Amino acid sequence: MSEPEILNATDIMRLLPHRYPFLLLDRVVELRLGERLTAIKNITVSEPFFQGHFPNYPIMPGVLILEAMAQASAVLGFRSTGTSAADDNVYLFVGIDKARFRQAVQPGDQLLIEVELKRAVRGMWMFACSATVDGREAASAEIMCTLKAVQ
Repeated sequence: MSEPEILNATDIMRLLPHRYPFLLLDRVVELRLGERLTAIKNITVSEPFFQGHFPNYPIMPGVLILEAMAQASAVLGFRSTGTSAADDNVYLFVGIDKARFRQAVQPGDQLLIEVELKRAVRGMWMFACSATVDGREAASAEIMCTLKAVQ
């Protein structure tokens, strides 16, 4: 079995088209091509969404946790196919199923995102995703996406 890959923020930006403030991954700590990926998002009080969500009780919006899981899924897909956004490709949401939110994610938390490829058929990819903080599940979902060439 080969050693898992580790990617820093610069490596991630070579794969994904996202940039600040919408790049929601800081590091990939384990990547096994065609199988699974584990990534980290450090949640800081300076995140732009905390200005309005909610000023007196800052929590990361659930939709952005889903987006972070989708970005992690795209990194796994790009690395597994040997492509990247630099090749004029993007991964687009096709569906989100079984999304659940179990606890708030707040400034100072480290979100550990785990993605497992369940299947890839005719250009459609399905991933089982979870996001945890200190070993406790914050969110989970099944994410489906497709690789699309940008015109």
